[in-house]
Amino acid sequence: MTMATTLTDRLSRMVKTMRGQARITESNVQDMLREVRMALLEADVALPVVRDFIARVKEKALGQEVTGSLNPGQALVGIVHKELAATMGDVGEAGARGRPIAELNLNAQPPAVILMAGLQGAGKTTTTAKLAKHLITKLKKKVLTVSADVYRPAAIEQLKTVTAQAGAEWFPSDPGQQPRDIALAALDHARRHYFDVLLVDTAGRLGIDAAMMAEITELHALLKPIETLFVVDAMQGQDAINTAKAFKDALPLTGVVLTKLDGDSRGGAAMSVRQVTGVPIKFAGTSEKIDGLEVFDAERHAGRVLGMGDIVALVEEVQKGVDIEAAQKFADKMKSGGGFDLNDFLGQISQMKKMGGLASLMDKLPSELTAKAAGADMGKADRDVKRMEGILNAMTAKERRTPTLLMDGKSKASRKRRIASGAGVQIQDVNRLLTQFDQMQTVMKKMKGGGLMKMMKRMGGMGGGGFPGMPR
Repeated sequence: MTMATTLTDRLSRMVKTMRGQARITESNVQDMLREVRMALLEADVALPVVRDFIARVKEKALGQEVTGSLNPGQALVGIVHKELAATMGDVGEAGARGRPIAELNLNAQPPAVILMAGLQGAGKTTTTAKLAKHLITKLKKKVLTVSADVYRPAAIEQLKTVTAQAGAEWFPSDPGQQPRDIALAALDHARRHYFDVLLVDTAGRLGIDAAMMAEITELHALLKPIETLFVVDAMQGQDAINTAKAFKDALPLTGVVLTKLDGDSRGGAAMSVRQVTGVPIKFAGTSEKIDGLEVFDAERHAGRVLGMGDIVALVEEVQKGVDIEAAQKFADKMKSGGGFDLNDFLGQISQMKKMGGLASLMDKLPSELTAKAAGADMGKADRDVKRMEGILNAMTAKERRTPTLLMDGKSKASRKRRIASGAGVQIQDVNRLLTQFDQMQTVMKKMKGGGLMKMMKRMGGMGGGGFPGMPR
């Protein structure tokens, strides 16, 4: 169970318990804070961080009057949310929307050097390419990457591959070279070819050792980076704290990048590493895709930890993933009375995949809206959707355009056998998809358009319909 689920469940129970009370008191606050403390410890947040956090929440909560429609439990959740954001966020100035966001500092004579530090397996090389993608697409920078990891030839090739995916340029290096020579050659190349940013991927180890720290300290002295980012696996828990301490002692870190934040951790490492290093979390890896790197917004992340969802991220995902022109054509077709066919069904599935799939969408919705899905295997639901896509792609264009060919007529059985064979599934799977399509077709006729979100909203009440794996 994730930190988000645990904390949300515990707080929800306490909100109900504290209904009808007029103010937060020493007595009722103790019960709530005990639940928060347990949830944080279960999420592997470091004990000193938990103690400090609980003390701050208690100090701000005691004696606070409860106004408006809030009960003490709800008011206390608001305080917990604010302190979570403060714990994980930048202690400096707030971001553009008044949120604690730490921006990259690129205020240097080009090229601005960014040194990537961290243990092997934390996702450092992939994160280097993701950061390159971010710098290119969001900040319009000319970016060069280089690997100084001479101990793993595969790391050099991996950086070459992912750099190409990011649309950046890669500076070649060789396991026979010294890391310092690679770094200086890359810096010289970046200067002579007018690059805005040089990203240096350094060697990692499976554990902290003196040789690695001496090497990265030397690279830092040579390159004088404007940013030194510590890349850490969000699922490491207590191990992340020990690693963070070692890197903090060896390097003047300027920021943290949390990877695998879409995994089973929802803030344990975020809270601990931020406190231990004393530097802000600047980015978070949210998927394996090359664009799966987000500027870390502490307030929004705190909301997700508390089950409040992240509607802003959901809207951004929709804006980024949805083909507006295709969506408009679909809406116009429905409004004009055009039938909903299997091509439309395939199109809606494709649109949802572009937004990260069911698991990603559900993750960003508030917990009260997803309570019905509690316990549902979203990973399985996404796999089922992929199977459906495979079945639809195994059909001919004519069959998708004219679904009755598969539902009526003499040839329907042979057509289904061919489709099942082409998709590598059973005929029952094809029949199940056609049943779901038929039910969705009925919904679409009633909706007369309305788009993806209405369609998804209706799915919960479709009896046997809706996407596989979703709660009925």
